[in-house]
Amino acid sequence: MVNTVRMFRQPRHVFRQALATVALAGAVAGTSVANADGLPDFETLVEEQADTVVSIAVMRESLQPTAAESPSLQQMPEELRRFFQQDPRQQPPGGSGRGIGSGFIISEDGYVMTNAHVVNGASEVMVTLDDRRQLPATVVGIDESTDIALLKVDASDLPSAELGDSDEVVVGEWVLAIGSPFGLDHTATQGIVSAVSRNLPSGGYAPFIQTDVAVNPGNSGGPLFNTDGVVIGVNSQIYSSSGGYQGLSFAIPINVARHVAEQLKATGHASRGWLGVAIQDVDQGLADAFGLDAPTGALVSSLSEDSPAAAAGLQPGDIITEFNGSTVHQSGELPGLVGVVPAGEVVAVTLLRDGKERNLNVTIGKFETQTVAMNSAADTNASRLGLVVGKLDSAMREERGIAHGVRVIEVDPTGPAAKAAILADDVILTLNGKSIDSPEQFIEQIDQFEAGKRVAVLIQRGEHSRYVAIEIPKSHE
Repeated sequence: MVNTVRMFRQPRHVFRQALATVALAGAVAGTSVANADGLPDFETLVEEQADTVVSIAVMRESLQPTAAESPSLQQMPEELRRFFQQDPRQQPPGGSGRGIGSGFIISEDGYVMTNAHVVNGASEVMVTLDDRRQLPATVVGIDESTDIALLKVDASDLPSAELGDSDEVVVGEWVLAIGSPFGLDHTATQGIVSAVSRNLPSGGYAPFIQTDVAVNPGNSGGPLFNTDGVVIGVNSQIYSSSGGYQGLSFAIPINVARHVAEQLKATGHASRGWLGVAIQDVDQGLADAFGLDAPTGALVSSLSEDSPAAAAGLQPGDIITEFNGSTVHQSGELPGLVGVVPAGEVVAVTLLRDGKERNLNVTIGKFETQTVAMNSAADTNASRLGLVVGKLDSAMREERGIAHGVRVIEVDPTGPAAKAAILADDVILTLNGKSIDSPEQFIEQIDQFEAGKRVAVLIQRGEHSRYVAIEIPKSHE
């Protein structure tokens, strides 16, 4: 047990999930569990919360991407992919496959939260409760962007976990994970929060909570508890060169997961707000250049044409320091804040421009591919390669130092583009040596290639360019 942390969080307010009514119940006071010596009483915590945790077994009629190559990881270069692993599905080399994972009950009437990659593509899902009952589960909805899924079992009066406030999580606090590593159900492991708002090369919609809790294959989708006995995160990924635990694990903040689960229950899918800015962190050099006392905020490097940000008057070089009442300490925090705002809602944005603070009101848009400057024909045909592309406006071209190209907006994790390690936000410069200037031209070129042909694609990622080979599929499906 780690014994270098001696101070503990004071009891705080937590929230009990009530998905049956798609609403949050009133805040209730949490009680931190501690022994007489001041160390967390994990024994009591496990005793009180273990029955809210479930094991999940899935069957797949055909192979899906393994958890070690989940949607976000499939889009990573091979040299990075091996360091970020999720729970292997333990699938055979062909035919049907069986997978394992974890989850936790969030309402008495049988709603269960887990990771999207645990149940994605499943033909059958079975949930095992703490009392060893096995119940078939229906997949209510999946959101791959956040790696959250919502399941439903036919049962009532089930013990349910309380969902806390992940915005209150601080580095150094004790945490406990319960899950089914390697199929060993209801295994408890403890540690501390190592970092918050952690951005990973694997992307993801919201920054992760990083811990040193031992998480292994089978833990995915299980809860991360604090010492108040409430869930603050959903265990999702580990940092590993071997596929096993090496001291770094990552959880999806429960505030993000709660918001997604509510939408999945109501509509079967999740939608999110759109601001339309490209952002980056402010380092010390930029802070000095912009006259800031310290590096903080999200620096706007470019804006999408006809975006909510552009309409509200934001400009490249603005530093967003507050969004909708929440302080933005670093750029990775902004996407999650924007995403939970419904389209059409007006929010206040505080920013720094020329060393002066300004306040703007922004009407948030809906995040969808149609908001990008491209037509429906391009959207449909681009799916042949498993990606969606959009125009590069003048600001983007100037920022990237290029004269032509199209920007990759979205990548299908199972398509040819993902297999070629193309990522969202890459710029496609040429196809077989021919420059690309628009989404329409891109589609025209793709349609000229024969099925099965390998095409050399020059892409730019950051300041570097590289060639990748894409095989044109034999059908448009």
